[in-house]
Amino acid sequence: MRLEDVDLADNDKFLDGDTPWRMFDVLREQAPVHWQDEGDHGSGFWSVTRHADIVRVDRDPATFTSMKFTNLEEVDDRQATIRRSILETDGPRHSVLRRILQREFTPRAVAGYEVFLRGLTARTLDAALAKGTFDFVKEVAADFPINVLAKMLDVPADDTQQLIDWGNRIIGNTDPDYADVLLHSEESEKYRDLPFRSPASIEVFEYGRELARQRRGGDGTDLVSKLVNETPADGVPLSPTDFDNYFLLLVVAGNETTRHAISHTMRALIDHPEQAEKLRQDLSLMPNAVEEFLRWASPVYHFRRTATQDVEMHGQKIAEGDKVVMWFASGNRDERVFDSPYTFDVTRQNNDHITFGKGSPHFCLGNALARLEIRIMFEELLPRIADIKLAGDIRRVRSNFVNGIKELPVTVTLA
Repeated sequence: MRLEDVDLADNDKFLDGDTPWRMFDVLREQAPVHWQDEGDHGSGFWSVTRHADIVRVDRDPATFTSMKFTNLEEVDDRQATIRRSILETDGPRHSVLRRILQREFTPRAVAGYEVFLRGLTARTLDAALAKGTFDFVKEVAADFPINVLAKMLDVPADDTQQLIDWGNRIIGNTDPDYADVLLHSEESEKYRDLPFRSPASIEVFEYGRELARQRRGGDGTDLVSKLVNETPADGVPLSPTDFDNYFLLLVVAGNETTRHAISHTMRALIDHPEQAEKLRQDLSLMPNAVEEFLRWASPVYHFRRTATQDVEMHGQKIAEGDKVVMWFASGNRDERVFDSPYTFDVTRQNNDHITFGKGSPHFCLGNALARLEIRIMFEELLPRIADIKLAGDIRRVRSNFVNGIKELPVTVTLA
């Protein structure tokens, strides 16, 4: 691939699962800070593709702020205020908002879900594996993490399919199979004040508001009860808009990323059966392997920041107000950090991946839960199967934001 062929703004280039990596390889080598035109869809952005540079940008909110938004869409100040979540908040207020739920996501806290998770995993696998041939995304990867989220939110298990649907419609706003209204379409202007310009956001808000009404003033320990009954440490209560956006983020982030990490891991183990066999023979390798799963999957391609001042990187002059995009997936294949980065190796050591960020104020709040969910899923799955093969074409989400698989047909042979 030539540098002039790189177009990270074109969602169609992310459909084959190969082109994005080729583009990242070219950029890391030839143009580690690269200006990307967006045509009619935006003012353009700087792509940062090397591991060290991504970490530098992510750790420096004073120079590269989240307050102007964290996806590629450009919003005005009014929209930014209405749509602002914890992701688009920097400084002390960001820290305060994180602390409301931080205790619920510590390694110690999430370890308390292990018995529940093993039971849930067993039920999910019992139902799926009995079919022999099935869509791994629908029957396993999507079903599993959403049930964990439902427990943490204390909502009925019958609502999980609705939560999955909302996540698909919101995050998949550039995929015609998922989106009610495609981003950048003329119709999307009607929804410009909603997260991801998705009308599904209204449904999530209404669902969350009803939960808040039921839990307010109670003594529940679920995530919704924490949000509505705990006063943030700075004494500034969550506004109704703050609650809406926080709740929506939990619904979307709590499901989509882990689901795609599990799907990509399954695909990798199918493609590398010798790695699956290593784990099957020695499950004690699994905690280390999970880090390779996360590096390999890179379920979120990028997050955006905005330069607060003129700054120079690799000889490129980034101007105040320019969008700066950290391509985490590219950083996870950086040859400067990872030996043989395109080798899937469950015994890889010193795996300094940046799937959750690294040393950033925005380091993923749910990282410990995601690690536990992924570990338990494959500890339970691999001993049950003697073989697993693809049973059809893999279909991917049309998105340069989420690195997602929407269909992964498989056939399993039970052990």
